[in-house]
Amino acid sequence: MTLTKTELAKYIKENVRLKRRVKGRQQYLFPELNCDLLSQREATELVEKTLEIMKRSLEKGEHILISGFGKFQIKFKWARKGRNPRTGEELILDSRRVVVFQASSKLKDKINQRSKV
Repeated sequence: MTLTKTELAKYIKENVRLKRRVKGRQQYLFPELNCDLLSQREATELVEKTLEIMKRSLEKGEHILISGFGKFQIKFKWARKGRNPRTGEELILDSRRVVVFQASSKLKDKINQRSKV
């Protein structure tokens, strides 16, 4: 299964609760009810803005470290010889920058624990 931006926004909408800044006159028996939920539009906007910040940082060549998740970084690849697999024709692949993700040890441990169960 692939997690899409829409599904991520939906998950945020359902699970993120913002505490109210101003306490109302009525006291709640359950304090967890004294919060505001994000709308679908706000959750989608939150996901979009977060990804936009990440894109801009990577374009600048900066690394992105998310504790407990992993590290996104830019690596440089030199130009090299390549071959078209269909025709066998040799060509030169241009040098380029690529995004590399390195998972944190915590994430690796979690993934490996789940596969053992």
